[in-house]
Amino acid sequence: MSASVSNQRRWALWVSYAALSVFVVIFLVPPFYMIITSLKSSAEISAQSGNPWIVKSPSLENFTYLLTYRNFLIYFWNSIWVTVLTVVFSMVISIMAAFSLTRMGFWGSKTIATGVFLTYLIPASLLFIPLFQIVGKLGLINSTWSLVLLYPTLAVPFCTWIMIGYFSSIPRELDEAALIDGASYPQILLQIFVPVALPGIIAATIFAFTVAWGSFLYPLTFLYSGDQLVLTVGIISDLIRGDVFLWGKIMAACLLAAAPPVVVYAFLMDYYIAGLTAGATKG
Repeated sequence: MSASVSNQRRWALWVSYAALSVFVVIFLVPPFYMIITSLKSSAEISAQSGNPWIVKSPSLENFTYLLTYRNFLIYFWNSIWVTVLTVVFSMVISIMAAFSLTRMGFWGSKTIATGVFLTYLIPASLLFIPLFQIVGKLGLINSTWSLVLLYPTLAVPFCTWIMIGYFSSIPRELDEAALIDGASYPQILLQIFVPVALPGIIAATIFAFTVAWGSFLYPLTFLYSGDQLVLTVGIISDLIRGDVFLWGKIMAACLLAAAPPVVVYAFLMDYYIAGLTAGATKG
């Protein structure tokens, strides 16, 4: 009996490794091809002969061009400051909203908490038309400030849901004791909840960062001049000229744009997974 169970576990392990290997290959081939293409010159990319997976004459020319190209640096800077402001605004709103919904105990708080998460399920493609009219009336069309205003509408519902899960897991005895000692709700939030729920805050911050850094639809809709573009739109609008695709520079630009998220996830992935798990099981 034990031998049969051992064989079943061995086969299950082999099947799991095989499925994981297929998964890894499928997801690693595109970035590998990006790296290969970014190291090629335009002449080598255009050549009909040769193996597309092999670089005959590796060169950093595409990266050098981008790092000294003024427009690309503008796109990068716009993405940075829009992302930073989006993360700050989203987290401040999410933390305060989650705290009030889990601890203030007002009428309808549970219904509102559910409604907050349900708003996250509305596709962004259904919202950008009415949002375009709102932003237009505010005079923010073709301004990166429009993204600072709009990105939190995508990030806040999910971030609030994550924080509700974490705040709900904190024993009520902590804030009740603090209230007895004369602490105010802002003090309870800053001195008790924020330190205890730091993993959840990090997870929500990573999500807000991902939304702001990688969004494509909203920048494409609301921005059009070169000095206001962010990376996601600037790359395709600047490096695709008519029917000419500068593939080497496009791939190098995509790698440079992907570097910040890769670094963030590499160091904070454990917090992100923990935050998602808590948000899915608490509250």
